Amino acid sequence: MAHELDLTEPPTAAEHRTTTVEQGRFVTARCSCGWRGAARRARSKARSDAEGHTAGPLC
Repeated sequence: MAHELDLTEPPTAAEHRTTTVEQGRFVTARCSCGWRGAARRARSKARSDAEGHTAGPLC
């Protein structure tokens, strides 16, 4: 099950669109730029990883 973090406006080419993807007991944050976070057991930690990625420099 994927959850989009920001649905307020469609992204431009320079913006990142992050989602979380559940795989069994683990959740992974992913980005439209190809970035993937570490597998986490806590959804909140995966969301924090995604927020940290979008706050960083653009790919």
